[in-house]
Amino acid sequence: MKKPKILVVDDSPTHLKLISEPLLAKGYEVITASDGEEALAKAETEQPALMVLDVIMPKRNGFKVCRDVKTHAKYRGIKVILLTSKNQPSDKFWGEKQGADLYMTKPFTEEELASAIEKLL
Repeated sequence: MKKPKILVVDDSPTHLKLISEPLLAKGYEVITASDGEEALAKAETEQPALMVLDVIMPKRNGFKVCRDVKTHAKYRGIKVILLTSKNQPSDKFWGEKQGADLYMTKPFTEEELASAIEKLL
């Protein structure tokens, strides 16, 4: 059975690779974006099942992207994991308020991310 499509969004090429490679190895179809505007464009055209989304990015931060995904019908059903270095309780509160299905902080392990994705899908 084909695994779901995942959109990975991070402005750091290193983090894109660290997040994408284990997902590809597990058989997921992975699409990437490097800023918030590109993320929304790809979310609309590719209709991924889930987004792994950084918060601190150019053009549109992850909180705003998450809110857009969770409030516009054209993105209906896309799960969002905010995966960020912003680790204060207020950051987590704000991320959940924007509609994130899960809030995770960097650094992370491949197992933590894989488990979170499997739980949401």
